[in-house]
Amino acid sequence: MIPAPFEYVRAASVNEAIAALSADPDAKLLAGGHSLLPAMRLRVSRPSALVDIGRIEGLSTIRDDGDDIVVGALARHHDVANSELLQTSCPILAFAAAQIGDPAVRHVGTIGGSVAHGDPAGDMPAVLLALDATFVATGAAGTTRTIDAASFFTGLFETALAPTEVLTEIRVPKASGGWSFLKFNRRAQDWAMVGVSAVRADDVVRVALTNMGLTPLRAVAVEEALADGAGVADASVLADHGTAPPDDAFASPDYRRALVKVLTHRALEEALA
Repeated sequence: MIPAPFEYVRAASVNEAIAALSADPDAKLLAGGHSLLPAMRLRVSRPSALVDIGRIEGLSTIRDDGDDIVVGALARHHDVANSELLQTSCPILAFAAAQIGDPAVRHVGTIGGSVAHGDPAGDMPAVLLALDATFVATGAAGTTRTIDAASFFTGLFETALAPTEVLTEIRVPKASGGWSFLKFNRRAQDWAMVGVSAVRADDVVRVALTNMGLTPLRAVAVEEALADGAGVADASVLADHGTAPPDDAFASPDYRRALVKVLTHRALEEALA
């Protein structure tokens, strides 16, 4: 289908983007566009204006900042996947980025656009949730606020970002311990039917699930069982607790519940090895 008519604004700075959003409550930000444009073609999304932030300088840098790595919101998936800093200090993020879509998607899609879209079937939201990442949003007059990953995803395609805020960077703790990223999909470039991200930091294991609810979810029951001394097999059977998997043409909720237990078992074995 053809998108509904819209205006196009190219922002040269974050402040210009915020001003454009403030002037039109129905405007939306455009970064890579791989999530927004298909929704517009289906007319699921009908913004009155697109504010293109893809050429704003300084928002695609990946840098070391002590205990954290700062990833600019406009960093392309390809750049995240091939960042030597991330490959060394946060390998799960680089690995997961390399599994997104296909090369055409990875060269255009951005990490910030992926998480701001709030799709529970996306790869990056669950990975960042497992990493306990922090999101930095910039608002009017250059004010910034940080949002922890557990509070960022609020509903289906909804996040804690205000309508006039721009996600500018993502801060991820360095994670050189055990980790695993697994997903099951019909074809390599498809959205995950189910995905599991597991990160071990010291004696704490965090597990996050993809496409098992309206938002990416922490597998709290699994984490608590492991903390109480349960083995991988016993903890994994709890992976579907507190989830509400979708029912669609690709899989039933019961199939996803069974599948997430299998993937969680494999992910934990890999992360704890």
